[in-house]
Amino acid sequence: MKKILLLIFAIIFLSSCAGDKKENVLTVYAPTDEEAIEIYKEAFEALQSGDGFFAAKKFAEAETLYPKSLWASKASLMRSYSLYTINFYDEAISNLEKYLITYPKNQNTDYAHYLIAICNFEQILDEKKDQEPLYLAQKQFEFIIKTYPDTDYAMDASYKLDLIIDQLAKKEMYIGRYYMKVEKWIAAINRFKKVVEKYDTTIYVEEALYRLVEIYYRIGLIEEAKKTSILLGYNYQSSQWYEKSYALFDKSYEKRAKLKRKEIKKKDGFIKKKFKELFQ
Repeated sequence: MKKILLLIFAIIFLSSCAGDKKENVLTVYAPTDEEAIEIYKEAFEALQSGDGFFAAKKFAEAETLYPKSLWASKASLMRSYSLYTINFYDEAISNLEKYLITYPKNQNTDYAHYLIAICNFEQILDEKKDQEPLYLAQKQFEFIIKTYPDTDYAMDASYKLDLIIDQLAKKEMYIGRYYMKVEKWIAAINRFKKVVEKYDTTIYVEEALYRLVEIYYRIGLIEEAKKTSILLGYNYQSSQWYEKSYALFDKSYEKRAKLKRKEIKKKDGFIKKKFKELFQ
């Protein structure tokens, strides 16, 4: 009986110690909003002062040390924004993607998607550079418009999409002109056709039509050149590109157009001169 009682006491004692130990562990590592807020405030102040790098580091610290805190998701999102402010786009995107996986039901997921799109959008340099970020931004903005249609993010995404389409058309024109330069006519035609068919709302469609007229004329496809010139004239009769296409078929047209422009300029100069004389 003594042995049994001793065994029971030992079990109770060990259980009690284990419970105390467990309680101590919870006391040491349990996240508190107060501690998380202090680190968060330090990070936010650094961000306001322009030190995005240090801010990102502190926001990451707040999330890592207090993952169960209500401030963890905020810290994660603010870390991404801090990285964005110092142009660490890839790091910001990576952290935002992690945020969306870790906090899928957070109320700020729309902002996370928007910031990913902006990070890609701001990597667009010019038509000569890699356009992958452009396509990624386009896809992300389209997702925002579809998923969050009644938000300010959707409104701005719509505006950004117009800029992206303009940039894509610009890229096609750049490549098309290059193919013209090296006399790869079929490749050039395909690029300019793409602008006409896919990016017809941009400012580049007029030049694209003219370039098609020019190529068709140079390679002997006169009928195709005439048809495209008629299309250009029907839609953009007053544009400089229509005048240039017309000049391909009428060699004297350009000379007459120059004389006409000189006469108009001379007439404008005379009117301005007379107007000034009235007030002298």
